[in-house]
Amino acid sequence: MHRVVATTSHRFVFAVALLLSGVGVGIAADRVALAQQPGIKRTILQRVDEPGSSNYEAIMGISEIPPGATSGKHRHHGIELAYVLEGSVVLQHEGSAPFTVKAGEAIKNEAEVHIATNASTKPVKILAVYLVEKGKPLAEPVP
Repeated sequence: MHRVVATTSHRFVFAVALLLSGVGVGIAADRVALAQQPGIKRTILQRVDEPGSSNYEAIMGISEIPPGATSGKHRHHGIELAYVLEGSVVLQHEGSAPFTVKAGEAIKNEAEVHIATNASTKPVKILAVYLVEKGKPLAEPVP
């Protein structure tokens, strides 16, 4: 009798561990999926809580836009600091004229609506740091 209880207990612990692992993988996959947009590939390098606030987090990532592709009209729930590593990108904030940002140049996007387009024949690669509200998508498409 004692042996059956131990086996049942072990099965229960295993089932709970398996369930929690599945939840963890699901959350991780969800966060990666939220960071993606058609036409742009984002690779998240780091994610940390913002030390002065429990409502924000800092996220560092690499954004890649293939030749001729666009990020689509979108916004971030906070600030994006970006540095163009390779190539160039045409950036347009809603209500402003487009401008080109080349390799070696930095930009700042606040919560305003913007679009990034790779009008060149080479891929563009951007290192970005986002300071955004927790629980919201990293980039949110805007119709």
